[in-house]
Amino acid sequence: QVQLVESGGGLVQPGGSLRLSCAASRNIFSIYTMGWYRQAPGKQREEVAAIGSGGSTNYATSVKGRFTISRDNAKNTVYLQMNSLKPEDTAVYYCRARGPYSYWGQGTQVTVSS
Repeated sequence: QVQLVESGGGLVQPGGSLRLSCAASRNIFSIYTMGWYRQAPGKQREEVAAIGSGGSTNYATSVKGRFTISRDNAKNTVYLQMNSLKPEDTAVYYCRARGPYSYWGQGTQVTVSS
């Protein structure tokens, strides 16, 4: 079993930045792909960024060039740096570990509003 705990969400003005963190209860990065997903009210959950076990990254078109996913193996933590935030980025953001099993965090709210 793996626990994932997200943090770092909040209220930010358009154009601002936030950094989300996802702390895993144990080191799984060599086996699991770590992803950030988001779900806005009335919309389906979508993947916005992922980092594979080998370190390769992928981004949704809507966030490419603005968001950066990274990880710190020593801290068992994955990050999502979000810059140039837009109101349409408002959502609950979830961390997911995808591999032999699938684990989800509880989510953290990000609100972009003036």
